[in-house]
Amino acid sequence: MPKLTVDGVEVEVENGVTVLQACEEANADVPRFCYHERLSIAGNCRMCLVEIEKSPKPVASCAMPAADGMVVHTKTETVKRAREGVMEFLLINHPLDCPICDQGGECDLQDQAMAFGVDNSRFDENKRAVEDKEMGPLVKTIMTRCIHCTRCVRFVQEVAGVPEIGAIGRGEDMEITTYLEKSLTSELSGNVIDLCPVGALTSKPYAFTARPWELRKTETIDVMDAVGSAIRVDARGKEVMRVMPRLNEDVNEEWISDKTRFIWDGLKSQRLDRPYVRENGKLRAASWNEAFEAIAAKAKSTTPEKMAAIAGDLACVEGMSALKDLMVSLGVTNLDCRQDGTKLNAGDRASYLFNSSIAGIEDADALLIIGSNPRTEAPVLNARIRKRWSQGGLPVGIVGEDVDLTYETEHLGAGPQTLKEIADGSHSFARVLEVAERPMIILGQGALTRADGAAVHATALQIAEKSGAISANWNGFNVLHTAAARVGGLDLGFVPGEGGKDIAGILDAAASGDVDFVFLLGADEIDTSKLEKAFVVYQGTHGDAGAHVADVILPAATYTEKSALWVNTEGRVQMGRRAAFPPGDAREDWAILRALSDVIGQTLPYDSLQQLRAALFEAHPHFAAFDTVSSAASVTSGPGGSMDDVPFSNAITDFYFTNPIARASKIMADCAATYGNKEAGATGTNG
Repeated sequence: MPKLTVDGVEVEVENGVTVLQACEEANADVPRFCYHERLSIAGNCRMCLVEIEKSPKPVASCAMPAADGMVVHTKTETVKRAREGVMEFLLINHPLDCPICDQGGECDLQDQAMAFGVDNSRFDENKRAVEDKEMGPLVKTIMTRCIHCTRCVRFVQEVAGVPEIGAIGRGEDMEITTYLEKSLTSELSGNVIDLCPVGALTSKPYAFTARPWELRKTETIDVMDAVGSAIRVDARGKEVMRVMPRLNEDVNEEWISDKTRFIWDGLKSQRLDRPYVRENGKLRAASWNEAFEAIAAKAKSTTPEKMAAIAGDLACVEGMSALKDLMVSLGVTNLDCRQDGTKLNAGDRASYLFNSSIAGIEDADALLIIGSNPRTEAPVLNARIRKRWSQGGLPVGIVGEDVDLTYETEHLGAGPQTLKEIADGSHSFARVLEVAERPMIILGQGALTRADGAAVHATALQIAEKSGAISANWNGFNVLHTAAARVGGLDLGFVPGEGGKDIAGILDAAASGDVDFVFLLGADEIDTSKLEKAFVVYQGTHGDAGAHVADVILPAATYTEKSALWVNTEGRVQMGRRAAFPPGDAREDWAILRALSDVIGQTLPYDSLQQLRAALFEAHPHFAAFDTVSSAASVTSGPGGSMDDVPFSNAITDFYFTNPIARASKIMADCAATYGNKEAGATGTNG
């Protein structure tokens, strides 16, 4: 490994490291605009110039490999003059609109002009102007500010895999633009806002709404999919103003999906902010006591066999735990957290986790995707697959719908017949998996929510075992979930008890009158028409499908309005933190259920969130191990049965309308309209 000296400090770095990275190791501050550690090196801006002994001129440190014996200087007069000259050139055409620029206060150009620039310019020519580009409903452009760092171009090409931005022209006529003036279509397009070091690309929905110093910043996690991306929620008063990514190398690196980033306006639209009780066919506002009394009266007059509870896709661990405790105390066994009917059981934890971990994707050398479209189900995870694919040596086979995943794939077949051929070794891709050292299988909900989902799971497990995907030091059998609450619910055992009904059984029984009390904990992705005969309690955040059929509505807090736990698809327990307070009378799920249990006469044994978590950790110790992943080497599957010949269909048909918050978001509706998804305003309950 090369050793070099930076400003008198000797550092030893790995082979292939650049001088800029070596300077960072030595804690030397080197400014940069075009360089980004996750993108290829462009060497455009020249702001990172340093002086290297025996070099005739200053060197762009981002593009110079570190070599043994180098002596680097970052603070000499030569370097100072070089940086001032570069900054002077960058500001020749840059407009003086800092007071009305959305990047103000968070602008790299602003900061570095102060630190490394000069207070005057020798150029008196008129500044050039560039026409703004239309990039869709999410990204606002003022291209006169662009300094041609090409970060956005490299991101959409290398990370997002949808090369829709490029440069045209040369010299001072060069412009960054979308091809054919079209909107960006990547599910990760909003990340160019963070990458832009000036105010050329900013958030269109956030424009002119707040300044960064006005906002209260809270580090939490995302629940728009099952990845559990690390995010920062910025709020002003009770209102969430924007969502930004946080660095988490093991989960999302520093990227988030567009749905995660722009969902925030749905947090305040169509909100439930007070209890409601249905009288004479119409809902009326009520007090908490009236709502609880109505529920208690029905619960006390109903036998446990006729009661059921369903947990939704955004429910937190504490809320599901409290609801399960309440239902068990009433003798209810009809419980289910699997709204989509996925055939996953709460027995062996490794049978429903993404066992290799998200970061482990980078170690795989063959991949089989079954009944899944990770580009819409988990865009950040899909970017990790693309990252591994771009390094070479990763054949990717798809069984199911043939979709564009932004990297090269081989469509092996549409359904179970192909899966059988791979399992018995007659398909050519079976050999690809067998010769791989670390083969990986991703089993999606599109293959598991069918009637033969258990058989598909068993067959996929058989393929994993035969190909060596499960061994002492590697577990490549992965289930990709689409719901943030699913793994936590399965961990809790929020599934039918002895003799209890699953989601399909509950809905059918409710339609026939065999179940006449149904408690929905934010459950909206179900066929609510089957609940018309039953007494329905809906505890949720928005006036969505579940609230439309409810007899009693209990207003709850969203994921940004409570401190709560979620478990992501790889089994990582994550802590979400409150960024704002819920509106009106809305409260946290566990607190509502604790108060309800008093009125029903089955008081839950905890009075605070700390007491609830203590009981939770005692019953399920792994919930106390925050932000860690432990994977079992063995995976088991229940009796499989036979598979149908019907092709697999992917679980998500509309990326922008997958949950109540998304369906309440005008931004998501604009995206759906722009990108040709369902009509804006569709309920999306079958999505």
